Amino acid sequence: MKTVTANRLTDGRVIYRTAEGDWTTELADAARLDADQARAVLDVASGESHIAVGAYLIELADGVSGSHRPSGQKWRREGIRLTGPTTGSTHTAAIV
Repeated sequence: MKTVTANRLTDGRVIYRTAEGDWTTELADAARLDADQARAVLDVASGESHIAVGAYLIELADGVSGSHRPSGQKWRREGIRLTGPTTGSTHTAAIV
């Protein structure tokens, strides 16, 4: 399954296309689309440059209790987009 993602023009937030044709910041509310539906929805979403920029398709995999999560080769990128920017270091220096 696929969904359409983009960035909201007004603030750059990651947004997803819903089954109703709206945009949401919640991946769980994103439309789950087959390949044919996905191309059609992407075409419509790409024409909404006054709302969203950089629309593209991502693969979705089933998560726990039917929730969505990014899948496939772009998982890391989509995971970062979903949870926010990575700043700082995960390594801590010893204080002496």
